[in-house]
Amino acid sequence: MRRTSRQEKRAQTREALLDAAERLWAKHGIRGASLDEIAASAGMTKGAVYSNFAGKTDLILALLERYTQVEFGRRTSSTLRDQGRPRADRCADAGRHYASRLSAEETRMKALLLMELWLFGMRDFSAGWRIADWYQSHREGLAAGLRAGGDDLSAADRASLAMAIEFGLALQHLLDPDRVPAELYGPGMDLVLGPAMP
Repeated sequence: MRRTSRQEKRAQTREALLDAAERLWAKHGIRGASLDEIAASAGMTKGAVYSNFAGKTDLILALLERYTQVEFGRRTSSTLRDQGRPRADRCADAGRHYASRLSAEETRMKALLLMELWLFGMRDFSAGWRIADWYQSHREGLAAGLRAGGDDLSAADRASLAMAIEFGLALQHLLDPDRVPAELYGPGMDLVLGPAMP
């Protein structure tokens, strides 16, 4: 068996701490779970936290960096851009995929964590800019695939509205699934992006 290198062990430790922070902060909030509790949940000591992160803010920003590597809604976005099918069919399929994604318990926990990160960013200037940059990269990616819609909305404006639907509908649905069906995503995207989708 190959021995694990020091660098690999460090990466594994960081991932274990990030996993623990993700779980605990989603469940209890950023202020509700201490570094001691995160370390214990990962099966480590607080020293392991400080040997990998400068402190709580650094751990939060590292977790945010992990989120920037994940393309939320990538499959949904590719469904919307499939030009080989009618727009109405693409939007309906995107709505079904979105609803399926929101039905997983893991999605609820990620939404809770994302809200925690968002609130932290509203209170902490440096973290706020990193979170804002994450949103901007997603808006730019979406806007790049749009064309002029024949009205006063730019592609960037449409992308902002589409992201408001992506995240806002998820929060409403996770709180009140019976009265806010996730399938509204399809018609919502059709309204916002439809005139600009190829």
